Amino acid sequence: MTLAKISLSVFLGLIIISLSSPLPVRAEELTNSLGMKFVLIPAGTFAIAAELQRIASLEDNPERRVTLTKPFYLGVYEVTQAQWAAVMGDNPSEFKGDSHPVEMISWDDAAAFVDKLNQTRNEGTYRLPTEAEWEFSMLAGTTAANFWGDNQDDNSLFAWHSGNSGDGTHPVGETKPNPWGLYDILGNVDEWVSGWAAENYYGDGPYTDPPGATNGTERVNRGGSWGDWGNKSFYRQTEATDESNHNWGLRLVFEPTRTKRLLLRR
Repeated sequence: MTLAKISLSVFLGLIIISLSSPLPVRAEELTNSLGMKFVLIPAGTFAIAAELQRIASLEDNPERRVTLTKPFYLGVYEVTQAQWAAVMGDNPSEFKGDSHPVEMISWDDAAAFVDKLNQTRNEGTYRLPTEAEWEFSMLAGTTAANFWGDNQDDNSLFAWHSGNSGDGTHPVGETKPNPWGLYDILGNVDEWVSGWAAENYYGDGPYTDPPGATNGTERVNRGGSWGDWGNKSFYRQTEATDESNHNWGLRLVFEPTRTKRLLLRR
């Protein structure tokens, strides 16, 4: 066999190997003009948590599976105090620190932040995640009670809680991320989501791209905080829209325009 034939055979062999054994692809990330980082969350289906169904045990009830049909960009970190101050001109937080998550904010405050961000930044659309988007992103394709597995002792590697926080928030990104690269998705501060709290909304459906209830008297935050302990994967609170607390913060979804997506891609 000639050298040319050998080279061609090797080249074709490499093509076959590359097609049958693709290299892992890093999730796409964007960084906006405030330095907020967002990671692309894929579409997919997951079993929604028991608490969202307002039931006592999955053993006695059929599993509810929810499908998200479109990928979306979710903040890698919780919104920090420095980022909040850059948009709102103040810092309501009790535990001060530029790189700490903003807290002492109500759902109404979070909505005002999103509105002002959209008015002042010509980059696309910002919004709070739906509850289904938040939970799907937190689970990151896992099926255990917590995304890190069944060992509750590992909680402290991934979340700031009442057992390791020292009674306060910490700078974002100091714990380990979940499998999709999201930091502090559990612990540090609870995170507001977009929908209203409604009795058995997720138990009755819809099961495809649920936006959350469109009316009610309270809003939902997820994930637990520095002051909580337990199974934070399913931790859920409902609060009046104007109530604020040093446990409550936010994480954003970003929908960039096509042009801005190319400019902001990391």
